[in-house]
Amino acid sequence: MTKNQQIIESLFFVSTVPLVQSDIIKVFGNENAPNLKDEVSKLNLLYEKNSFFIKQIGEGYMMVSKKDYEPFISKLIPSKKLMLSNAALEVLAIIAYKQPTSRIDIESIRGVDCKGVIKNLLLKKLIKIQGRDVSLGKALLYKTTDDYLKHFGISNLNEMPTPEEVSELVESEKLS
Repeated sequence: MTKNQQIIESLFFVSTVPLVQSDIIKVFGNENAPNLKDEVSKLNLLYEKNSFFIKQIGEGYMMVSKKDYEPFISKLIPSKKLMLSNAALEVLAIIAYKQPTSRIDIESIRGVDCKGVIKNLLLKKLIKIQGRDVSLGKALLYKTTDDYLKHFGISNLNEMPTPEEVSELVESEKLS
């Protein structure tokens, strides 16, 4: 393991948020900063037989334990499950699939007021304000955050099931 890899590994051990290339530049300086993506690939090769690996979370990377070890870890550190109501999950799904989207669009799909749910999702940092719509009224637009990806254990939105896959799953559940 190179000195740079050791330094980056130590950063992963102490970081509570995904590391991004700008963090590496901050530590190593602009001229000497290694490419984080390349270093992560090399480190993960070294970690193949370990209980952990470095996973892409949004635009960054984070050291995580392998799923096989979750039952043991949860005995020592009870997980703080993020409790979400059905309404919150519905709104989150709409935002995830339609982002960026406005409250009005969400409410037209759900058929009910969503102000409170959106506020709670913002407070939980699962969504954020992306900007404003260009249409009349300039409604706020919402999108998911890296915390959303982290919470659901995905690297990017492409890992979400397609609407067709969701429909197939729902249909197969009805038949069971």
